Parts: sequence; structure tokens; C-alpha cells
Amino acid sequence: MELTGAQVGGQERYKKIAMDGDKIDRWMVDAFVRAHDTVPEEIVLDLDATDDPIHGQQEGRFFHGYYRNYCYLPLYIFCGEHLLCARLRQSNIDGTAGSVDELERIVCQIRQSWPDVSIIIRADSGFCRDALMDWCEAPARSIM
Repeated sequence: MELTGAQVGGQERYKKIAMDGDKIDRWMVDAFVRAHDTVPEEIVLDLDATDDPIHGQQEGRFFHGYYRNYCYLPLYIFCGEHLLCARLRQSNIDGTAGSVDELERIVCQIRQSWPDVSIIIRADSGFCRDALMDWCEAPARSIM
């Protein structure tokens, strides 16, 4: 089986997996919201980037000095046990790359169902970057 784009012809429809990344992203947050019987007063979104070691000559292979290995550097966003975002990324980037875009997407979607929930963003010091801190400190109206 091979992952392919959303447009799959009749000949390929039984040979490949078609996906719509935007729908999957939306579903992950929707499933999290639906898992709650009542609106919580506060939620904590945890951000993390970690190594996913590569064994071979995969596309996008880069050595990461911190992990001392060839790896990918996926970005994860959780709320408790709920996975809200998983992005497989090359490791030749800053660990925070794309985190503001993902947070904005997730927070906006959560706010559609829970406009008054208090949202705390939590991450280790590797995420202490101006873009992320500015986003977190922006007035609520600018991230909706």
C-alpha cells in the first residue's frame, strides 16, 4: 500500500491509500471535544518535539546533533491523553517550526465549541522562541 494524494483514479483506487490531511486534523480536535460531557474550565495543550530515528537512507534524512542520530523531528500537541496534532518533520529545523500555525488552528477550532475555556500552552524551554511567546501573549481576539 502506498499513501497518495486525494485524487485517485479508478485504476489506483485499490492500490493506494487516499487521505485528506485537513479532514484528519479537524477530526482529531473534534474527537477531543466530543470526548467531554461538559465543557472544562481549563485545558492544557502540551507541545513536544522528539526524535524519530532513521535506519537507512530515507528521504529527508538529516543528522541531529542533540539526539546524535539521523532522525526525523516530529511535532506533537497533546491535551491530556488526547493527541491533537502529529507532524512528521525533517530534523534540520528548529524544534518549534510550525508550532504557532498548529496551535492557531487547534485553538480556533476548540474556541468554536468552547469559547470561554481557559487554555494554557505548556512546553519545555526548547519552545521558548519569540514567535511562540508573542502568539501566546497576543490578545484573544487576534488568535480567533
